[in-house]
Amino acid sequence: MRLSIDTRKSGIVVPLAALRTAPSGGVGEYPDLAALGEVCVRCGLSFVQLLPVNDTGFQSSPYSALSAFALHPLYLRPADLPEAAGFQSEVRALAARFEGERRFPYPDILSAKLDLLRRVFEASAPAIREDPALAAWIAANPWVREYAVFLGLKEENGGKSWKDWPARRDPSAEDIEALWEEPGRRDGHLFHAWVQLRCEEQFLAASRALADRGVALKGDLPILMNDDSADVWAHRPWFRTDRIAGAPPDMFSELGQNWGFPIYDWEALAREDYAFWTGRLRQAAKFYGAYRIDHVLGFFRIWSLPEREESGYLGAFEPGASISRTELAAAGFSDDRIRWISEPHVREAALVEAAGRDAASGSATEPGAAGAAASAGTAEGIAARAAEALLDRIGSEPLFLFKRTVRGEKDILAAVPTDALRGFLLSAWRDRVLVPLGPDAFAPAWRHSAASAWPSLSDAERSALEGRIRAKAAESERDWEEHGRRLLSILKSAAEMLPCAEDLGAVPPCVPKVLEELEILGLRIPRWTRRWDEAGQPYVEPGEYPGLTVCAPSVHDTSTLRDWWEHEAGPGDRRAAYGGDAPEAWSPEVGFRVLSRFAGGASVLLVVQLQDLLDLSPAYASGDSRADRVNVPGTISGTNWTWRMPVSLEGLAADPEWAGKVGRAVDRASTPDR
Repeated sequence: MRLSIDTRKSGIVVPLAALRTAPSGGVGEYPDLAALGEVCVRCGLSFVQLLPVNDTGFQSSPYSALSAFALHPLYLRPADLPEAAGFQSEVRALAARFEGERRFPYPDILSAKLDLLRRVFEASAPAIREDPALAAWIAANPWVREYAVFLGLKEENGGKSWKDWPARRDPSAEDIEALWEEPGRRDGHLFHAWVQLRCEEQFLAASRALADRGVALKGDLPILMNDDSADVWAHRPWFRTDRIAGAPPDMFSELGQNWGFPIYDWEALAREDYAFWTGRLRQAAKFYGAYRIDHVLGFFRIWSLPEREESGYLGAFEPGASISRTELAAAGFSDDRIRWISEPHVREAALVEAAGRDAASGSATEPGAAGAAASAGTAEGIAARAAEALLDRIGSEPLFLFKRTVRGEKDILAAVPTDALRGFLLSAWRDRVLVPLGPDAFAPAWRHSAASAWPSLSDAERSALEGRIRAKAAESERDWEEHGRRLLSILKSAAEMLPCAEDLGAVPPCVPKVLEELEILGLRIPRWTRRWDEAGQPYVEPGEYPGLTVCAPSVHDTSTLRDWWEHEAGPGDRRAAYGGDAPEAWSPEVGFRVLSRFAGGASVLLVVQLQDLLDLSPAYASGDSRADRVNVPGTISGTNWTWRMPVSLEGLAADPEWAGKVGRAVDRASTPDR
């Protein structure tokens, strides 16, 4: 059921795992969407938005998929499998074991469910091997072969990344096919294919159940693929594994972000008519009537980092216009001058000073002497050992360059065990005006004018360099516009789904231009929707949002609306959200007023996290709003991605007072409040 935008609509966004019903066993499952559809009907909600449901193995983040096509077995309901008739007691035991948890124990429940699924498969293996429906489904979904072979090899190698396997790290299509057909591996491969068939059947049935109730289903397509995925392993030419995607520094992350995912080789994908992406869209269209394009800016340009970097600082946009050595020479920069601004220079006195802080703290260890001074554990000794491992002295000067063998921050982290010296060398590594992209191509460092070499440049040198940087930025903007328009046009035409873009961050002017041109919805998160370039950075009123947008009061990577109000918002923030003088304390009445303000806005779609709707009732609101957050970006925690609703969907459907309040809060029938 395609989600239309003929009238303004409200919907709910929730991780599938968070759903709770009487039949579910400790974690939300595909069939639970039918019960959620009943709640939506009672509340007057028109659509359900899910976080990604791809198989991520034992990584709880839904954005770290093992396959762009495979569904997660975590959400499969064993009780509904046609082969599980003799396993109902085990199914009930699994559900009882985990049902009492407030947050679901991701690895434990996944392990238990996979173990049960294997036993169900083994009990019916002879019939499954000969099942013509399974054979036909495998033939219609060829991706499942490389996925099953990949998982089989991953299991054989103790769950390690394919990069750490002793063999079969770079297979050909013929290699994968031979492994698929290998008799000793057949049942293992069929198990994964059978699980995927049953996942698709249950998910399709759930999607149709929603459509029967007039509720559309909206999916989420992560732009990037996990480095340790079947797609990267089997289709290496489509990916640049020497470059890693991330985000440049901003107010939330001083050193930027390193996401750990390889970037695409768009030229290689173009030679195959973007089959990977059009295939993803067709697969998603089996279930969804709309989809969120994760990090849509990545289709215009991606922040690309060398694979050995740990932070996100030393990156450059791809595509992006670089400054050539020839251009720098024409601007008066000799090769020595280019080296001065593009390679970090480490002063010996500063190196010894940093080492001295480690010596004074007692954190330095001397497992192997690097000369007589090093054996004493003095500042000079510690510095000498670090220099021997990582630095080359420039002649007889008290000045060093990093060795050519040092290719990124990970090399420094591996070589330096002490805190102060490690921090100093990492900071020194990032200290440059220009970032080399090759022997003769450069990009400006994100904060190039903050580099220690910048004040040493003459006025003429700074002026010439700033001029080249501005010219390259304008050239890049033109490239980004063409790149984004081409790729998004292909995505939009690949399937009959409504595309909705996640266009957050430092958005170049070409992005809203292309989105409007292609009628792709943008995203507005009210707490971040401000006129940042005006004095006081005033909030944009919801009635002034562009019509072709999705308004989301909170999302999985932010605090909930109540948490924001209680722990992050200041008086001015609350006043803007409330539409006038606002109480400091949160209450269901405050939540109702704020949601009603957003519902009265101009965005064609309003999507509200389930937690924000539960907070409209004291019966469902949690004791601590901070416990309702789905994910804290940049952190690794057992609580990330494991939130589960505290009440069952059946309980919500049986509560007309709550449903009526939700319906009134998110009603879009009124004229936009402009």
